[in-house]
Amino acid sequence: MAVMKIKGAATVAGTWLNEAVSFVVFCILDIVDSFLCLLYKAADYLFEAEWKPCYCLSDKEPITTTRGKILLSHNNGESKILTLSPLQELGGRSKIELEDISETLYTRPSLISDISTISVNELNKRFVKVTRSESECSGHNEKTKNKRRRSLTKSSLTVNFTVVEMLRGKIRPQNLNHDISRWSDCDCGFCTSWASTSDKNHSLFVKTQIPNGVTAKEDVLFIHGFISSSAFWTETVFPSLSASSSTHRLFAVDLLGFGKSPKPADSLYTLREHVEMIEKSVLHKYNVKSFHIVAHSLGCILALSLAARHGGLIKSLTLLAPPYYPVPKGEKKPRQYVMKKVAPRKVWPPIALGASMACWYEHISRTICLLICKHHRVWQFIAGVLTRNNRTVNFLIEGFMCHTHNAAWHTLHNIICGTGSKLDTYLDIVRDKLKCNVTIFHGGDDELIPVECSYNVKQRIPRARVKVIEHKDHITMVVGRQDEFARELQEIWKTSSC
Repeated sequence: MAVMKIKGAATVAGTWLNEAVSFVVFCILDIVDSFLCLLYKAADYLFEAEWKPCYCLSDKEPITTTRGKILLSHNNGESKILTLSPLQELGGRSKIELEDISETLYTRPSLISDISTISVNELNKRFVKVTRSESECSGHNEKTKNKRRRSLTKSSLTVNFTVVEMLRGKIRPQNLNHDISRWSDCDCGFCTSWASTSDKNHSLFVKTQIPNGVTAKEDVLFIHGFISSSAFWTETVFPSLSASSSTHRLFAVDLLGFGKSPKPADSLYTLREHVEMIEKSVLHKYNVKSFHIVAHSLGCILALSLAARHGGLIKSLTLLAPPYYPVPKGEKKPRQYVMKKVAPRKVWPPIALGASMACWYEHISRTICLLICKHHRVWQFIAGVLTRNNRTVNFLIEGFMCHTHNAAWHTLHNIICGTGSKLDTYLDIVRDKLKCNVTIFHGGDDELIPVECSYNVKQRIPRARVKVIEHKDHITMVVGRQDEFARELQEIWKTSSC
């Protein structure tokens, strides 16, 4: 009993220590990110001869007419894109649908302001309650009441010209120069190989594996996770499936902005853009009629979107560590809710610190990309020397480092955070309108995405089967056990084809 009390006290003390240290660290990071904002504006002007807008905000006066500008709602200090008129055709590309753009891109309050807002809102509630009571008791006339009521609800629309500049700069057709990389991005042959190809449509990089000597019976699409690449599959599962004489035609893509795929500087990397690029580069190009999907982490969101769009063409869904955080009913800010789940602004565990720095701080995350991604060849060389050119370490580093900050930043917010409650709709479609098998794998030691996320999916899709791989994490649930995983996949495909 005494031991239990000591452990309980130690847990409480550790939690409070983590909270206290996290508060100090993230307050400092708030200041550092503001400083880096100014530094990058100067650097961008120096290297690119023009100012580059960012998502740091500065609210302006309300206006009453749009004239094609972006309107933002302004309720309780929060901003949200409402509409853009008219929608612009992007030179053959998809239209930008503003509901696909997550407000977490430009509404990320600092830790101090977040706490201050909570305190001010609470005081405002109490103040309104007191003033209403006093007015009822003192018998103010109806005109005075209406005046007070209007004062509490005015200023419903504002325009944030920083966001307007950021978004309009990206969707203006004359700026659609896909081949320009920023000074802070890597310009090596691997990262820019897409710009030197003869493919003017800039399709995704797709690695295919076709059975030897036999006709492929079925197609399988593999989708990697965040800051990864097709090598996550082609260096692990593909060889194992080839050795087992699989009769499936396999496709593994590098997602838009990652690996060898296009990294357009003008893209907002929305869910729509990612999905349409997969459709164009795989489904249409290779005349895929029906297919199985295997997806990891971020890729699970894209897989569910594809399933919702293509319905009966999906033969089976295999999801690995799906990042599904159910948004409570009545939650007014579903995307903010998901962002705080994905990136809780904690220093422990270390994976939470990394996720929080990547998600909350635009300029700190750009600095990380500048130090790591732009110089990935140096880090790969060092890792090769230390590990004696270990093949697994090499492809993991390649997938982790070969992307642009623009791609990672927008993908993180517009897909992982931006889906918010949208995933509920996709899951309901899979549950109610699709008959395909749904299998979920999750590493028991996964600190990045908790196992509860997989069980949340099962609650939404009761027929889904969840398998927890004990003593494996977000990566080792596949890497290191690829032969076993390949056998599990073949069993899933065989059962789904019956």
